[in-house]
Parts: sequence; structure tokens; C-alpha cells
Amino acid sequence: MNEYLPGLAGVPATQSNISDIDGENGILFYRGYPIEELAEHSSFEETSRLLLDGRLPVAKELADFTTQLKKNRYIKFHTRGMMKSLPATGHPMEMLQTVVASLGMFYPGSDCLTGSDACEDLDYIHNTTVKIIARLPCIVAMWEHIRNGYDPINPRSDLSYAENFLYMLTGREPDPLLARIMDVCLILHAEHTINASTFAVLVNASTLANPYTVMAAAIGALSGPLHGGANQRVLEMLEKIGTPEKVEEYVDRKLANKEVIWGMGHREYKTKDPRATILQGLMDKLMADRGGDINPMFEVAKAVEVVCEDRLAKKGVYANVDFYSGLLYSEMGIPADQFTTIFAIARSAGWLAHWREQLSDNRIFRPTQVYTGEPRRAYVPISQR
Repeated sequence: MNEYLPGLAGVPATQSNISDIDGENGILFYRGYPIEELAEHSSFEETSRLLLDGRLPVAKELADFTTQLKKNRYIKFHTRGMMKSLPATGHPMEMLQTVVASLGMFYPGSDCLTGSDACEDLDYIHNTTVKIIARLPCIVAMWEHIRNGYDPINPRSDLSYAENFLYMLTGREPDPLLARIMDVCLILHAEHTINASTFAVLVNASTLANPYTVMAAAIGALSGPLHGGANQRVLEMLEKIGTPEKVEEYVDRKLANKEVIWGMGHREYKTKDPRATILQGLMDKLMADRGGDINPMFEVAKAVEVVCEDRLAKKGVYANVDFYSGLLYSEMGIPADQFTTIFAIARSAGWLAHWREQLSDNRIFRPTQVYTGEPRRAYVPISQR
């Protein structure tokens, strides 16, 4: 195949049994399970184990996995010291990429990733997977305190994954509803087939790179506003609009200028992103619980969605997962520049599932290109040019 397709649109890059998307009907499956069922009944811990192993765990397996995650929440003081030396003004995603890349120096063992059989040390693969999933939320929460000049808060082993993250981030035991909303947000962001960051995982994993380096590459890809950084841009857009009455004029101006309306449209979905539907439902539930006392930007968001649906539905452009997630995070007191790090925390489960899948049948990625440069030319000495 010599045809060049920008962005590799529609070009299969791998075979996978981890997740699937029915874009025409707006359906997302994790290992065959619809995302709506997992969001209603599962937890992030259980969903992570499902993505990693391909099946729902039995009670003992889930309990053991949860215990392992809790035991691996603690971060070495060397890492904490390094974080304190980073610029407080740096973006949290830059911090996270830096720190995750450094973890391989503190937790060696990737020397088993050699040869054509990739890695047969299943204990190393499992233990590394647990360490990364367990520590990402702790690193993100620690940074929120460190960059503000305070010591981080220690993790607690009596809290769930989502509860402990919110506790370490805010210093308060989270409201049960907010903790459940965070748990669902993590489930919704955990996996989404071969997107840009997951492709970065595959390419780096295929070289048998250190898994922490693989995760750092994925975090770098996720940080861009066309991928994971969009939810922060959505909140900034809503605040700029200000009130529902100004939505129509804003949207029409953006469309006339062919500018991006953040949180609208998705490469895969021709209808509303099913994750956005679930997140909007969570926003409604939170509003009902608080008697309507909620961020006024939610009303602006709903107005934007109505206007955009009127203008863009015929083109298959609807709200995506980023459209409502930032609003929910802001209700938890999370700063806007930390939104994408939460995406990375959740997506670590999917990334590591793909890392393991790539290692199981590995071949280094070496795509070709369509050359558009000059034909063969003779070298001209500098004195004759």
C-alpha cells in the first residue's frame, strides 16, 4: 500500500481484543462489555483488571488486586525530592511525564525485555503494571501540594482508588457522591482503542523500551489539546462565553471563522459520545443532590450543546467525552490544569493493557513513507555554489 492517508485515518495499525467502538451507533465496549454497564455497576479497580486480563475478576482476584494497588501507593523520597526541584509554574502534564520517566531508575528490572520473545517474566509485567496504576494518582495529588509550597499528604489504605486520590488532592475525605463520580470518570477514560497516546504506547513498546518510558511517551501524546488537553480548553471556553444568552453568537462566530469549538466532534463517533451522555447524567445527578447549587457553567455547556447540535448534527459532530468532564472536576475543587493528568491516571489501565498485548506478539513498528523530495542530485562543492 503506497497511498498516503494523513493521520493514518482508517489504517489498521494493530490487532487488539481490548476495546471496540461502534461509531455509527455511539457504543463503546471494554472487552465486550458496554461502557454504560461498567459505569453503572463496576469500579475503576475492577475495570482495570478487566482491561488487563480480558475478563471480569472473581471476588478474591479483585480483592487481591485492590490490596496490591493500596500497598503500592507510597512514593520514594527521592522522587518527592525531585518533584520539589521542578518549576512550580510548569504544567502538571510536564511534571507527570518527567516523574514517570524517572521511575524506571528507581524500579529497574526491564532487562527481561530482550529478544524475540519480548518478556516472559509475567511477575515483572504484573508488578510493574500495579506500580504504575497505583502511583500515578499519588504523584498527581502530591504535585498539587508541592507546587503550592506544602508537603504532600500521605495515602490511606482504607480508601478506594478514587477516594484516596481525592483525599490526597484536597486533604479531606471526599463526599461519597463525588467519589463515585470520580470513580465513573476514571472508568470512562480508561480505554478507547488506538488513539494517539495508545499508538505511542505500541510504537515504544515494540522497541522493548522500559515500561516507564513507554508510559511517559503516552503522557506526552495525551498532553496535546487535540487529545487529552481538550477538557481544560472546554472550561476556559465556557467561562469566556459567560452566560447561556451569549452562546448562539459565540458558536456562530466560531463556525464562521472555521475555529474549534472545544469538546465537539470525535474522529470515531457520528453521534453523541456515549461517555459524554454518562457524564451529563452525572452532572444532572450532582445538581439534584445539591438542589441546583452547581457551577453556572453547566447551564452554559448545555446551551452550547443545543446550539452545536442544531448547527453541526448533520455533519455528525456532537459532544465528546471532554465536554462535560472538566465541569465535573471543577465541582470537586480540582484546578483546570490538572484535568488532563486525571485523564492520564485513568488511561494508564488501557495503556498498560495495550503494552502487555504488544509484548505478547511483538514486532517493531517500521512504517513506510511516500517520498516527496528532490530526485537524485550531484553534490556541488561549496566554492562552486
